[in-house]
This record gives sequence, structure tokens and C-alpha cells, in this order.
Amino acid sequence: MSDSAAEAALVRDIRAALRKAADPSRAAGQQAYMKSAMPFLGIRVPEVRRLVAEVANSAGPVTRLSAARLLWDDATHREERYAAMALLRHRGVRGEPRLVPIVEHMVRTGAWWDITDELAHRLGDLLDARPDETAVIVRAWAHDDDLWIRRIAILSQLGRRRRVDQALLDEAISPNAADSEFFIRKAIGWALRDHARTDPAWVRAFVAAHDLSPLSVREALKHLGTPQLAVDAASASTAAPTMTGAPTSPRSA
Repeated sequence: MSDSAAEAALVRDIRAALRKAADPSRAAGQQAYMKSAMPFLGIRVPEVRRLVAEVANSAGPVTRLSAARLLWDDATHREERYAAMALLRHRGVRGEPRLVPIVEHMVRTGAWWDITDELAHRLGDLLDARPDETAVIVRAWAHDDDLWIRRIAILSQLGRRRRVDQALLDEAISPNAADSEFFIRKAIGWALRDHARTDPAWVRAFVAAHDLSPLSVREALKHLGTPQLAVDAASASTAAPTMTGAPTSPRSA
């Protein structure tokens, strides 16, 4: 079977599995929660990932990457885009340099927090596999005009714990510290809060040294038992973020 035939077959099989698992009773609520123009099939993300792992079990890296792009671009339901991202989670794809243009395309065209926050982990995989090359990308993306590209740069080291490159984290956050976008301010706080699990002193020092928004400060210091005075000080120096109807998530937003 040719590469193009293999990727087309994989996309077809994934779509069939998704439609078999569809739950119309959930679909409308999911679409409303995500404020999505694209309809849902009504499948939870963990189930989408399970189905993809099952269907794509024997697919090689090249087929996975090509199928992910095809499934993404031709998606009619949001779970197809979740499935496309799930194809990129496989260990055979992690660290693959061809991930970069695919991730960038998905972030720019997906343009929402659920897309960016999942793909941030793929950028983290690349930082593990190709730290120098990927750091150059993260630095460039931190200055991009697209807020979702900036957000993925800020979140690219989530979960890396002692592998976090603190200088790179600083370089991703600092150019965006004064940004008024809710999703950027929340990302800054989330990235710092995540790193505070490993190095709380560094996070406290970073917050003290930078003029961050009250939202970013509050999120960064949430689990550090930091006096409210620190948040009040940030509030006095920075206008609070305003974004009517901004969605929230237990993990992110």
C-alpha cells in the first residue's frame, strides 16, 4: 500500500470509529461549552484518544503525520481535530522535526485554547528531543502576532518539572507580560504555577521582578501561600483583564 493510500485508509478508519462512538445527546452541550462553530459528535476526549490508539496501532510515523494533517484539514466535527492531535501523541512521532509545521498549522487554524493547550505538550516533546532547535522556535513564537502561537510558546514547558529551561521560560513570558489578552495572561499564570511545583523560589522572584497582570500573579502564586499583598500590589500597578464570556476549564483557559 502506498503512503497516500495508507494515510487515506487510516483517516477513513478513524472517522468510522468516531461516528460509531458518537453520542448526539452530548454533542450540543459540548459545542456550546467550547463556543465552537464546528459541531461535535458527542465523544469525550479520552475516548477519542483511546479509539485513535486502537485504530492507528500499527501506523508508522510518516503515515501518522500525513493522516493527522489530512484529518485536521478535512474535519467536519471537532472530534476529528482531537483525533488528528491524538495521532501526534505516539512515541514514534514525538521529537520528529516534521511536527513543527503541523503543530503550527493546527494552532493557527484551530485558534482556540483546547487546541493550543494540547499541542503545547508536543512542543515540549520537541524540547526534550531537540532542545536547541526547538528553543529557537519557542523564542520566535513568543513574539508572533498570533496570540495562540504566543500562548503555545508560553505553555511549551508544562509538566517538564526539573527539565524546565528557566531562561527560555523567561524569554517566552517576558515579551507578553504587558499583553491585555485574557488567554495570554492566564497562560503566563499557568506556566508559572506549574513551575512553582518544582522551584517556588524562582517563581516568587520572577513575579516580584516583573510587572505582571493581577490575573497572572494570582494564578502563578495560587498554591504558594503567598500573602494577598502580592496580588494587591500587582492590581495596583496593572489594569485587571477584561474579556466578556471567556470560557474556563479545570486545567486551563
